[in-house]
Amino acid sequence: MPAGSIEKMKYALQYGADAVYLGLVDFSLRALRKGELIDENNLSKSVQIANSLGKKVYCTLNIFAYDKDIEKLHQMIDIIKDAKPHALIVSDFGIFRIVQKKLNDIDIHISTQTNTLNSEAVKFWRDLGAKRVILARELSFNQIKKIREEVQDIELETFVHGAQCMAYSGRCLLSDYLTKGERKANQGLCAQACRWSYKLIEETRPDEQYQIIEDDKGSHIMSTKDLCLIHHVNKLAQIGIDSLKVEGRTKSLYYVSGVAKAYRKVLDGLMNPEEAFLELKKTGNRGFTEGFFLSNNNSASYSYDISKGLAGADFLGIFEEKISNNTYKLLMKNKVLLNDEVEIITPNYSTNAIITKIEHEKKGEQTLANTNDSINLTFEFSDNNWLVESNWALLRTKGIKECF
Repeated sequence: MPAGSIEKMKYALQYGADAVYLGLVDFSLRALRKGELIDENNLSKSVQIANSLGKKVYCTLNIFAYDKDIEKLHQMIDIIKDAKPHALIVSDFGIFRIVQKKLNDIDIHISTQTNTLNSEAVKFWRDLGAKRVILARELSFNQIKKIREEVQDIELETFVHGAQCMAYSGRCLLSDYLTKGERKANQGLCAQACRWSYKLIEETRPDEQYQIIEDDKGSHIMSTKDLCLIHHVNKLAQIGIDSLKVEGRTKSLYYVSGVAKAYRKVLDGLMNPEEAFLELKKTGNRGFTEGFFLSNNNSASYSYDISKGLAGADFLGIFEEKISNNTYKLLMKNKVLLNDEVEIITPNYSTNAIITKIEHEKKGEQTLANTNDSINLTFEFSDNNWLVESNWALLRTKGIKECF
């Protein structure tokens, strides 16, 4: 699972991930700017947290590097060595050469950015000393299966869920061009220009703009739907794929929790894929597609009407501590009203409830709790024997709204 910050990492691990991948801010393809970002000061802390849970941390160094980036990497070598992440994810040959020489006790994983599409390419990376190859998203199940059969002595990883790039294996210059070089996609600063709405201009009529798709929703002609292979993960496990990967380091704490739980439960046989699919629809998405997996990728894989992911359930709050029997302190992420019907989820269980009391520490009883309030909520649970695991419990709206 992705870990865009330490907080998200903790929830991803608690909700079922075996490992997380996280990026140092100068060397990652996701340059985040909020939350407790992973940097040279807390990389070691991140690894220690994972180790304490028997989980793993993979550190992404997968930018396409210029010489100035290589100079920074040399300055970071000792910090990475001391932190001891379980693997480094790389795509650049120069970075590969440096970490193989100077961090030779840390496994190297080959990024999907290298667009590895065939068994000979996998053997190439194996012979160079890589421990794992993250296969390109453009592969079908049968192609993945053939690679696994042809190359048995290296780990293989494949993406199963999350936002997709419209460019081949993420190699895009659209952001670079449209921001005049200020937002370089392969330096972690992608402006997601493929999510913008576009209009057509005819050369002799520069002042006249035409909708490329004539409807009331816009024209997001390059905005892909999100990948979702929840119905196929057991097939991937059966053919010997070592690791299943989810995209989403810029996504919310709620997203990584809900997605991790759904895939964990299906892999462990505790939830059927259709039930899990409904759970995944409650997390942020642009509509779902199976991409290239079934060899039938086409225009239906694009989300022409929206650019922003929408969730089938709204994330309402984070449980912080238990106050009394049915009362808990929460940090609110959206507003709720007295008597609202809600759903509480934890790594293992979920239950519906009604909010029967809202109490502010200074203002007393209220009829609503606002976003960013730290407030006490009292619940009437639909299951009287249910106990909230308040350390990792999350609050969301009940049911599912259809977004697409």
